[in-house]
Amino acid sequence: MRRHYGRGKEKRGWSGPKHGPRRHRRSGHGNRAGSLEQEEPQTPVNAGPSSSGDPSSSSSTQNSVVPELPGFYYDSEKNRYFRLLPGHNNYNPLTKESIQHKVMECKRLRLLEEEEKQKKKTRAGLNSSVLLQKRQLGLLSSTSYCRLVHELKVNCMQRRKIEIHSPDSSVAGTNNFKIIVADVACERIFTVNDVEHGGCKYGIINLSGLGKESLTVEMYDNLYFTNRKVNSVCWASLTHPDSHVLLCLMGIAETPGCASLLPASLFSSTNPGDRPGMLCSFKISTAWSCAWCLNPQADNCFSTGLTRRVLVTNVVTGHRQTFGTSSDVLAQQFARQTPVLYNGCRSGEIFSIDVRQRNRKGQSWKAIRLFHGSAVTSIHLMEAEHYLMAADMAGKIKLWDLRTTKCVKQYHGHHNEYAILPLHVNEEEGLLTAVGQDCYTRIWSLQDTHLLRTIPSPHPSSKDAIPSVVFSSRLGGRQGVPGLLMAVKQDLYHFSYI
Repeated sequence: MRRHYGRGKEKRGWSGPKHGPRRHRRSGHGNRAGSLEQEEPQTPVNAGPSSSGDPSSSSSTQNSVVPELPGFYYDSEKNRYFRLLPGHNNYNPLTKESIQHKVMECKRLRLLEEEEKQKKKTRAGLNSSVLLQKRQLGLLSSTSYCRLVHELKVNCMQRRKIEIHSPDSSVAGTNNFKIIVADVACERIFTVNDVEHGGCKYGIINLSGLGKESLTVEMYDNLYFTNRKVNSVCWASLTHPDSHVLLCLMGIAETPGCASLLPASLFSSTNPGDRPGMLCSFKISTAWSCAWCLNPQADNCFSTGLTRRVLVTNVVTGHRQTFGTSSDVLAQQFARQTPVLYNGCRSGEIFSIDVRQRNRKGQSWKAIRLFHGSAVTSIHLMEAEHYLMAADMAGKIKLWDLRTTKCVKQYHGHHNEYAILPLHVNEEEGLLTAVGQDCYTRIWSLQDTHLLRTIPSPHPSSKDAIPSVVFSSRLGGRQGVPGLLMAVKQDLYHFSYI
């Protein structure tokens, strides 16, 4: 290999081989990529370019034909090797992080361009007609027909920006969205926004104005904000359904963490007939997760997942139950039919607690125990409460049968390495939605685990720009519209599912 020296300000590097030595080719890596493509079922319908598998997996196969040199990066466009530096500087900012960001941004722009081209096609209606004809002729089973119809509807979703109006014109569009959580009826979404000078601000968006033609919503905020990080949010039914919002705030310096209950009535015009409700705060250590219990046997109770313990608190009486664990509890959810709490831990363990029993020493109070290979970041109990969906920091999403404690399905393509990211399950439509650490929103079929669509973010990918989404069949209430809401940066988007 010959060494070349750049001229002027050109970076110094080695020219790469035109065809690459055959003895150094990593054929095993290429074969593995091919086998992954064969594992996922291929759809017979032209679902669009964005419905393919994980877009982040193609870069390694492109550079696999050239040998890898430690400390160097091969640029396929310039056909040269460039030296990698451990950090950034003004003279050669070429690092692994900048290379990965450049590759991801190129793929995101390519997918957005392909989606724009997809909008101009009118084959969606023709495909649905063909599917219906095949179903009537007996060429498609009912299961295949339902899955393909959902796939067509998902791939025909088009992104449209929502106008956010506010009584205070200085509120809308000034702070970046961090978290959005919808209430049970999907009439309102609670928002956590980053404040420019640091901290978080809260707000509630009323979705009643969201229709098929008009894309306008009203946002109401309050003076309540915090300079601490919000780790977890959920709606709470204290005086009536979704009357409050439960937030877990991380402690800073000498200030301990806390769990706060904010009445939704504090946000002006959300429910004009409501009187100001109970506003309370409970001092706790750092809480990673929270959940509200809707079972009447544990009325007015909520749970917080702490460092190596679970704390169940009664809001009215103040009574607390503590359950010791061997790991941090990152995800929680209560069952509705029984007062049982499911917990997902950093160790990869998932276990359940019957909150009616008294504290016991040891681990004997754990009723059901499941195990993931990595930290569990999100859990979702299915409606019949016989199955549990869980995601971890290895990017694996599994469906567990709680009766046999075995994994029955696995959904491939999710990307996560360290973030606590939620799952969104819509059993009515048979869809699973999750946003990855790479800022791609992926939608799977619940029945056959098929990856239906991969949606790129409208904004460049970064750690502070991971989209927060809500999917519902009735956005805005009973007369609402089905679709996906995506909040990223200062913008709110709607993907119509019709």
